[in-house]
Amino acid sequence: MSAALKVAVIGGGVTGLTAAYRLKKAGATVQLFEASDRVGGPVQSVRDGEWLVEAGPNSLQENSADLTTLITELNLDDHRATAQLIAKNRYILKGGQPVAAPASPPALLSSKLFSLGAKLRIFRELLQRPRVRSADVSLADFVGSHFGDELVDYGLNPFVSGIYAGDPTQLSARHSFPSLWKIEQETGSIIRGQIKAAQAKRAAGAPSGPPPIISFDEGLGLLPQALATAIGEKDIGLNTRIKALIPGERWGVVWNRGGDTQVEEFDRVVLTLPAKPLAELTIGSRGERPLAELADIIYPSVSSLFLGYRRDQVQHPLDGFGVLMPQTEHRQVLGVLFSSSLFAGRAPADHVALTVMLGGVHRPDLGQADQATLLEVAQRELAEILGVSGDPVYQQLNQWPRAIPQYNLGYGQYLQAIKSCEQAHPGLLIGGQVRDGISLTNCISAGQRLAERITAGD
Repeated sequence: MSAALKVAVIGGGVTGLTAAYRLKKAGATVQLFEASDRVGGPVQSVRDGEWLVEAGPNSLQENSADLTTLITELNLDDHRATAQLIAKNRYILKGGQPVAAPASPPALLSSKLFSLGAKLRIFRELLQRPRVRSADVSLADFVGSHFGDELVDYGLNPFVSGIYAGDPTQLSARHSFPSLWKIEQETGSIIRGQIKAAQAKRAAGAPSGPPPIISFDEGLGLLPQALATAIGEKDIGLNTRIKALIPGERWGVVWNRGGDTQVEEFDRVVLTLPAKPLAELTIGSRGERPLAELADIIYPSVSSLFLGYRRDQVQHPLDGFGVLMPQTEHRQVLGVLFSSSLFAGRAPADHVALTVMLGGVHRPDLGQADQATLLEVAQRELAEILGVSGDPVYQQLNQWPRAIPQYNLGYGQYLQAIKSCEQAHPGLLIGGQVRDGISLTNCISAGQRLAERITAGD
């Protein structure tokens, strides 16, 4: 790649930051544009005395060499925080009580979460043969065909609520969990495929066991902060709105900041925006909006209510990551993270921190309700589920009106629209949560790939 290549990166979330950082490190001239007054999107951490609040994601799965390398390059190794041993359990509510999800075959045999019939169905899944489906199916139907309805209700449903705030009967199996779709085609059995993948990792010298769950001593917000520092303040334009992109031998980027509109030319343009701004973006000299159909992508609203209590106010041992709520349990919250159990330094001594997640596709009203309403709901649920008594000694609310894109059935049409837009406009690259997966790890990988495409001559 020529060191003279000039690239506009539009969108200052983790994907855009990662792409800009990698491009600048490769020698490109980079300008990052962000419409808000700060970078990082929902990845924000707030230190308030001895309380540490995550506005968005609470943890990061360190599951790739690229991520590990990035942490080292950003000088964050000494700030890495690994999930505490006390956070060993993953609880799922059943019959109104938190039940630890089995983490191994022996634990499955003794687990109270599933019936004997469901356990036998899980072991019979090992006998399934490869299949090629002629059409996409819902995630619920996909998993149900392997493991049965009980595992869908008490395994898949709460997991999807915790990850997507979504509905597994609407999510696309092919697009929301492409790795499972591929395993079914190649191996047949999801369990056998995952065992095979684990064996391949060990053979390649990778550590055995699940990837570590990590954060940083001052929260995940350190990551976008470190990326922004490495990029440099002069190359990041905050409070900047893109008005139009003009294709040509070089791309014209029309942007506005403080009422002042400017046009600047670039060799490449990278878009890492959510669906709505992508849909509204003018690409062309005649007001064309080639990504307009992305406006139909569903984004449920989510509320994240951080609550601090004295330890003696909570009966549950909080010896886990948190507790998720299957829809069949008819609770009003999506789940509760045991924030102070997950990582150290999240609460004062003799206190605990709980993050209550509300809203999602089934309760959009709670995704945008006022704090008093949310606190009333949370207090009632916490009392019944975890034995919490009295009022919190600390609270902070973060809300995301458009939180997570739902990779629902038919999502392939949106991915095709993105691909077609790129093909029709050489020099334009699009990536991020709307295309490459919703997790923070997915977003980092998406930024890495966008940069690699440019450095490889795309």
